Parts: sequence; structure tokens; C-alpha cells
Amino acid sequence: MPTNELNATVQLIAINDIDKNFAITIQTQLAPIYNKFPFLANAIWHIPLGNLIAAIVVFLFFLFLRKFFTFIIIGSLQKLAKYTETYYDDKILHALKAPTSFAFIIVGFHLFFMLIFKETQTIKNILNALIIYDIFWVIIAITNALEGVVYHAVEKLNPDLSKEVGNFILTLLKILMGAVGLGFILQIWGINVTALIASLGLGGLAFAFAAKDIAANLFGSFSLLLDKTIRIGEWIKVDGVEGEVEDIGIRVTKIRSFEKSLITVPNQIVANQPIENFSRRGVRRIQMSIGLTYGSSSEQMKNVLQEIKSMLKKHKGIAHDEKLLVNFDSFGDSALNIFIYTFTNTPNWDKYLDIREDINLQIMKIVEKNNCAFAFPTQSIYIENMPKKGLEE
Repeated sequence: MPTNELNATVQLIAINDIDKNFAITIQTQLAPIYNKFPFLANAIWHIPLGNLIAAIVVFLFFLFLRKFFTFIIIGSLQKLAKYTETYYDDKILHALKAPTSFAFIIVGFHLFFMLIFKETQTIKNILNALIIYDIFWVIIAITNALEGVVYHAVEKLNPDLSKEVGNFILTLLKILMGAVGLGFILQIWGINVTALIASLGLGGLAFAFAAKDIAANLFGSFSLLLDKTIRIGEWIKVDGVEGEVEDIGIRVTKIRSFEKSLITVPNQIVANQPIENFSRRGVRRIQMSIGLTYGSSSEQMKNVLQEIKSMLKKHKGIAHDEKLLVNFDSFGDSALNIFIYTFTNTPNWDKYLDIREDINLQIMKIVEKNNCAFAFPTQSIYIENMPKKGLEE
């Protein structure tokens, strides 16, 4: 027998024998009870009544231990952890709550089936698979708890993309650990993992064809991270999707739209489509056209133009190194049109709206100060000389 198979067999034997001595002890204690209460030897579904009762009591006992350990032991440790300088111990203890609790249920089921003499090979395989699952659950939970360590390490290498690269590394680690755990579970069920992987070579072409989209998305995520095209928290528009980047995963990028719906876009699309990144423009444009009534004189128009331009040049919210235009643009159908073109010094939408509102109010004050009025669509009808005959009649 190969060494790796021998080691696996030894491990499985150890798992199969978990708490076996405890079950034998319980069975030994039942012997005098059967002598004293013979009716307990009566069988229900081919199970002695005494053993069935003992199995239920033992299972309930482990459910109690589960509650006790989770809420009392771990709860007390969490209170003590609050006094430590690091917060990682708090996160680890919190992460261990669920898998530790599940471990008591597995042991309880293991003893339950042993006491009712129903622990078949299939049930053993199920319980062993659950044990492997719980072990890797613990490993992944601890990985999640220590994600801050990964982010901190990545930040030293690349401060700009610590969040994105950290998420990518953590996802790869979880996939790797999940694959190893699945391999152990398959081995428990008698599936030769090495032979299974080798057999994939027979259908390698079909597998490669099916996985081409996965590979394209994976390389798309590499491209996004290396090119630093987008980052988490940025406002982008790609392939008709606009919103804030929530996560850059191995397969998809998650974007939260302004309607608060979550949109997932495959990374190969994000990497190969033009991306409009609003968060990196630094400034935001204000472009507007206002109209004054035709009753405004040329002198009034000149004053209004000068005061608006002077106000914008002094405004704290305007990017003064960007282009600034204030011009008498055209004679409209019902207004003398003024064209205003400038940029705010922030790309933030909330701040942009506040700046634009303040500018609008100041423009209104300038127009009122110069005794002018804003125009609105109107029509004037001029009646020239009417025939005197028509008037007399």
C-alpha cells in the first residue's frame, strides 16, 4: 500500500474511533439496568428500548454541551479578549462559534448511531465527511478573521490596491482550501482523487472549452488589478452599467447602481470595454445657459456678464486652473442668452450640487441687482395702422 493511502487509512480509522470508548462505557452501564428492568430489552425497529433511550439522552446531552460551550466558554473568552490590545483574538473567537457548535452535533450523531447499532459504513462515511467539512470550515473561518493581516501585508507592497489585491488573494486561498477539503471528502467515499484528476485529461479539450469563460474572467481580473483601471468605491460606467464598484472578484465585478440594485459584470467585459471612471476626473463641469429679457440694455448686459465672471473667479468651489467662459451667446426667440461654462473643484456629486446651487443663487442676485429679469417664452403681437373705415363701423 502506498504511503499516502496508508496515512489516509490511519486518519480514517482515528476518525471512526472517535468517542468509541465513551459509547462502550455507556453500553456497560446499561447491563445492570437491563437486569433490573427487563422491559427495556424489548426491541423497537430492531433496537433495544434501553439503547434507544440512552442514544436520545446522549444526543440531547451533547446539544446541551454545544450550548454550554458556545455561550459560556466562548462567551467568557470573548469578554477576556476585549481587554487585549489586538482585535484579532475577538474575531477568531467569533469565527469559531459556529463550526465548534457544529462539531458537538457531529459527535452527538456519531454516538447516537453507535448506541442504536445502526452505524453502517454509509453513515460512517457521512459523519467522517462532516468532520472534514467542519475542520475546513474552521480553517476558512480563521482565514476570514485574519483578513486584516492579509490587507496589511498587501498594503506594504501596493498601498493603492490593498483592498482589491487582498480580496483576490483571500478568494484564491478559500478556493484552494475548499478544493483540498473536497479531495479529502471524495477520498472518504472511496474515490481516487489522483485517478479522477488524471481522467480529466481524456476530456481536456471539452473541459478547456467549458472553462474558457472562467479563464477569460480570471485574466480579466488580473488585467484590472495590474492596470489599476478601477478601484473599490469608485463611480464608473461600463457597458451601459453605471454605479459604485463594491467588489472586484475573480470572476465578476460587482457594481451598486444609484437605484441601489447590485449588478454583476463579468471581468472579461469590464477589462475589454471602455470604462468611464467619474471618480478620477478631479473636477466636474458646470454648463448652463440663462436668458435675460429683451428689455435689458447693453450696459446692463455688460455689467451682468462682468459680475458673473468675477463671482466665478472668486468662488471657492470653482477650479480656477480650468477653463471659465461667460459670454453673451445669442439673440434667442424670447431672450438674450448668456452661456456659462466652468468646472467645480470636486468630483463629489453632493458637493457639486451644493456648489452649483450657490452659484445659481448668486447669479440670481446679480441679475436682480442690475434691474434685469430672466426671460421665459413669450410672444408679442404688434398691430399697425388699422383702416379708419373699419373703426368707424
